[in-house]
Amino acid sequence: MAAMKPRTGDGPLEVTKEGRGIIMRVPLEGGGRLVVELNATEASELSAALSAVAG
Repeated sequence: MAAMKPRTGDGPLEVTKEGRGIIMRVPLEGGGRLVVELNATEASELSAALSAVAG
């Protein structure tokens, strides 16, 4: 039987390019990770939206 590991959200935000897609892994409060796959256009739009909010 495989070792049971707790699902934790610890660790940094990770963004990697895999094939044509951009994979973003966001640690969540309470454990786990949100995994989102974006294309280049979506990543650019997300970057612009975050820059507008964050200043």
